[in-house]
Amino acid sequence: MADRRFRLVDVFGSQPLAGNPLAVVVDRGGLTTDDMLGITRWLGFSETTFLGPPESRDADYSVRIFTMAGELTFAGHPTLGSCHVWQTLADVSRDEVVQECGAGLVRLRRREDRYAFAAPPLIRSGPVEEEFLATLASVLGIDSGDIVDSRWVDNGPGWVGLMLGDAAQVLSLMPDFSRRGNYGQLDIGVVGFHPKGSETTYELRAFFSDQHGDMVEDPVTGSLNASVAQWMLETGRVSGPYVATQGTAIGRSGRIHVTPEDGDVWIGGRVFDVVSGLLADLGQT
Repeated sequence: MADRRFRLVDVFGSQPLAGNPLAVVVDRGGLTTDDMLGITRWLGFSETTFLGPPESRDADYSVRIFTMAGELTFAGHPTLGSCHVWQTLADVSRDEVVQECGAGLVRLRRREDRYAFAAPPLIRSGPVEEEFLATLASVLGIDSGDIVDSRWVDNGPGWVGLMLGDAAQVLSLMPDFSRRGNYGQLDIGVVGFHPKGSETTYELRAFFSDQHGDMVEDPVTGSLNASVAQWMLETGRVSGPYVATQGTAIGRSGRIHVTPEDGDVWIGGRVFDVVSGLLADLGQT
């Protein structure tokens, strides 16, 4: 089989190399699930995506999204990055397209220099159990009383959302996953508001367990930003449009543009091309 095209892109950054990297393999034809997982683990990015033709006539293309731990039905920065690569290589200039993924059909649009996706519905919401909250507080190194509010905000990856008093508290966190007790996989989003008049509305951090059970902090997380935005809008803490920040604590400057419009919440950001190349034909293993 011939070599395959791939792109490395930066998603949600305020400038190139400031956001979350993504590898996009342009044609997944002939690759097995194990092949795609193997490529993802070798590359070592938080996610790698694999493009292909859609099954639905209502979709423009399909994508399979992998982390080093396995496949996801949906994720935000892989959605924006994959859309950018597909549009660029297919030479499609339409402002609105439809992506097919494990979570179904996702609408995307391009406005000026940003791509945006319509936030998918939550698959789990509601209050967080007190015992679990206590464990999350311990993992984050805070008291339970420091948590201003909490909610399940799971749109696929398993997110639980915690709100702290302000952005400074969020940025000062030093989590320790060894304190998670009997809980296995954890997917924690923490939000705190910046002072009024700041460039951005609130700070977000995302922590999750990798395939080895170790803690990882994600630079910029589209799926979490989508569900947290829905939470903040529903509770009246924000009104749109606004910009959120993520990645500050690990040297990134993610900028996530949130726009509520006609019943949808659009999560947008910039996508920068970084590397274009060929993935060699690896043959049969």
